[in-house]
Amino acid sequence: MSTRTLIRGGLVVTAADEIHADVLIEDGRIAALAAHGTDAAAGWTADRTLDATGKYVIPGGVDAHTHMELPFGGTAASDTFETGTRAAAWGGTTTLVDFAVQTAGRSLREGLDTWYAKADGNCAVDYGFHMILSDVNEGTLKEMDLLVEEGITSFKLFMAYPGVFYSDDGQILRAMQRASGNGGLIMMHAENGIAIDVLVEQALARGETDPRYHGEVRKALLEAEATHRAIQLSRVAGSPLYVVHVSAEEAVAELAAARDKGLPVFGETCPQYLFLSTDNLAEPDFEGAKYVCSTPLRPKEHQAALWQGLRTNDLQVVSTDHCPFCFKGQKELGRGDFSKIPNGLPGVENRMDLLHQAVVDGHISRRRWIEIACATPARMFGMYPRKGTIAPGADADVVIYDPHAEQVLSAATHHMNVDYSAYEGRRITGQVETVLSRGVPVIERREFTGRAGHGAFVHRSTCQYL
Repeated sequence: MSTRTLIRGGLVVTAADEIHADVLIEDGRIAALAAHGTDAAAGWTADRTLDATGKYVIPGGVDAHTHMELPFGGTAASDTFETGTRAAAWGGTTTLVDFAVQTAGRSLREGLDTWYAKADGNCAVDYGFHMILSDVNEGTLKEMDLLVEEGITSFKLFMAYPGVFYSDDGQILRAMQRASGNGGLIMMHAENGIAIDVLVEQALARGETDPRYHGEVRKALLEAEATHRAIQLSRVAGSPLYVVHVSAEEAVAELAAARDKGLPVFGETCPQYLFLSTDNLAEPDFEGAKYVCSTPLRPKEHQAALWQGLRTNDLQVVSTDHCPFCFKGQKELGRGDFSKIPNGLPGVENRMDLLHQAVVDGHISRRRWIEIACATPARMFGMYPRKGTIAPGADADVVIYDPHAEQVLSAATHHMNVDYSAYEGRRITGQVETVLSRGVPVIERREFTGRAGHGAFVHRSTCQYL
């Protein structure tokens, strides 16, 4: 049976346009847009009409970097696909791309199937997967071709975490060469893990065990060096490159230089690098452990370069790297040894709001907000225009956003399954009011109306910037 929803009276904001328009949704897709008050819009009828007067009507957010249920350091991220996708919906995000993990010595297929099983039937919003390569060999290189056909079109490699996820330059080159042939996009965690491990060992030997030393040993220069090296390897391989969670001014400079040469090199940053700093890592009584993630938080001076990179398009995407661990019982594993603190922050619920605050603060424009949070991640990972925009034929992933509502971010009111907020007490202007996922209301006037199992797997095409 056909169902029609009409959203009337809002300001439709996409990466390309801002227009006062009514939006007609039919059978889970955008059917039409018409300027508010025109004869075309006046003639529409619907089973349900939503009033968006005085509000923005924006595409659902696309968070291309999350880690639900990720095993790490003897524990696992505290959000499941059920709790994490529900929190995403509360924050106006309607599509996640999570990371399936290959266990070293096992096949990519086995790792991917494990993640399919975690997500299937549990997600409140749509989802896809990237594949983490922990073991590059002839077998896994061949599997990459098969995964691209299956809609897993991006592969993450690590220059950090020796003994866990680390790949050496030869393995990275081989994977990039394979991707250059099959259309896959290589995603890189760019930190010199070999050098960092030396600095960790030396810091602990000096008795420097507090969380703030996590930031001091993971030096910005070692992020920049690895970013430079990854770019040169991608040039040799003839492969595009997407550098994840860029945090340091020096790393942004490497990306900018590569892009100035016309190279297919892309960069992502995260809200924690835009809004938090080493001041948080230095909080007393082990509170700094809440902010331990990799790449680490940097001194505040780096934030200006990140904002500039987002304005000049040297950085194209803001994702969360959502990987939550509770302060009690999980982050505490690193008391007395910062290297044992599980790496990761919660943020999937906060990204759209924090970036709207950046609009309010004058860092970015409204359209750039939608570009870096919705449209570009959808294009980067082969989902546009089905995701990331409001246009006829697109999935009806639509958020009615109140730009005037005020809220205070807090663990007491968030929906992520974690016992602290990285942004506790922060005042934000702007709040999600209603969220549709493929035309189905999952948040209605600040009430959760979705369900586990509504979210569907997204079969992705290859990067649309190549």
